[in-house]
Amino acid sequence: MPEARLAQGPPLDPGKFQDPDVTAKGEKRAVVALTRLKTLWFNTGSLCNITCHNCYMESSPVNDRLAYITAAEVAPYLDEVEREGLPVEEIAFTGGEPFMNRDLPAMLEESLKRGYRVLVLTNAMKPLWNKRGHLLAIRERHGGSLTLRVSIDHYTREKHEAVRGALTWDPMLEGLKWLAGNGFTLAVAGRTCWGESDADTRRGYSALFAEHGIPVDARDSAVLVLFPEMDERRDVPEITVSCWEILGVAPETIMCATSRMVLKRRGAERPVVVPCTLLPYDPQFELGNDLADSATTVKLNHPHCAAFCVLGGASCTAG
Repeated sequence: MPEARLAQGPPLDPGKFQDPDVTAKGEKRAVVALTRLKTLWFNTGSLCNITCHNCYMESSPVNDRLAYITAAEVAPYLDEVEREGLPVEEIAFTGGEPFMNRDLPAMLEESLKRGYRVLVLTNAMKPLWNKRGHLLAIRERHGGSLTLRVSIDHYTREKHEAVRGALTWDPMLEGLKWLAGNGFTLAVAGRTCWGESDADTRRGYSALFAEHGIPVDARDSAVLVLFPEMDERRDVPEITVSCWEILGVAPETIMCATSRMVLKRRGAERPVVVPCTLLPYDPQFELGNDLADSATTVKLNHPHCAAFCVLGGASCTAG
């Protein structure tokens, strides 16, 4: 079975990403300001029904470092958005596998009835299948305001299962086809670890979607999102203030300029806010318990900041 092509090269220099303000070379580290809170993420918990190769969240059937967040814990954040007049457009849910959280339907309903677009990241397998009745009721009430982004790591069974594990292709495809057949708004997330060009990858997904009647335009980067690999053990450059001009990247385009994520650690009394979906475990990125506390600059002091957001040019949001 083929393996995903993870980042090649030497291991991470242990001197890097140590000082939040200064790089290993003594240069001023780049920061990103929150310019506009557009997407509010909730991590539903780190448990997942499968264990994927190189999952940046380390999600699995046994990883419960992040507890299941409840609908009662989500509601105060939605209240804060409305009370403070924050310009949130999208509420998004990630995990783990979000459909393993029994409160997910209630959280989706609450977010949708307040008028937000809602995005759920899912593997479309058994946990989603078990909540078909809830999903149909939500779609009936809220239509296309709910988008489900299904993870398909490659457009072939062999390579998808190289990441997701044996016997994961058919259940994913069954869930995806059920969603398509019942009129849900869909997106797909793939990976760029296979040494293929963007054009070839999109052609491959396009053929898969056409074969199974999946209404996703593989040419559209907003609905077929191809993510770079992340491995915090591999060496990557640290991002300095001069990198913005050198790379031609604007800090306001980075995910933490427009996003925040709420999560709850196992055993904690309250949820906390972190800058983005990529940094759920590192305590240096905790920004307080409330959204108001989180409106601060983020120091790009983690390999994911470089590999995924700045150099990889990726974002988890829908558009």
